[in-house]
Amino acid sequence: MSFFLMMTMTFISLFMLFITHPLSMGLMILIQTLLLSLLLGIYINTYWFSYILFLVFLGGLLVLFIYVSSVASNEMMNFSLKMKMYLLFSIIMFILFSIFKMKNYYLFNNFINNEMNNFNEYFLFFNENKISLSKLYNSQTFLMIMMIIIYLFITLIAVIKITNIFFGPLRSFN
Repeated sequence: MSFFLMMTMTFISLFMLFITHPLSMGLMILIQTLLLSLLLGIYINTYWFSYILFLVFLGGLLVLFIYVSSVASNEMMNFSLKMKMYLLFSIIMFILFSIFKMKNYYLFNNFINNEMNNFNEYFLFFNENKISLSKLYNSQTFLMIMMIIIYLFITLIAVIKITNIFFGPLRSFN
């Protein structure tokens, strides 16, 4: 499963080279973030961090969507011949790869499992140092966490005061 996620992320990354419209780029970044969050959840064995990562990216992309839709609202999306050919090529490769995996399941699965196990060992620094969330909120880091929470709260209040509805950077829609 994780190999297919990595392969899909690679295809989407290469597909972004051919996209010129900003809204479709935002959609590709959103899909990339969703796939990255799923992959991160699989490797860390907890989906808490990947969920927070996805929400942060989604919030940033929503702000970018508001700006881009107000600037380039009437621009049409055109698909070039290169983009159509790449999309067709990537779909064909994905289908062929899936068929190959189904036919040679044991041979392919052995190879992929060995490679993924090696990657997991490097990623998790061998299984004895898995990332644990219990180390995040303990007595040694309490002061630092409280300072970060207060800093983020003050920043939130400052951003709200700066972006007043009458003087903000966004134009009003009447």
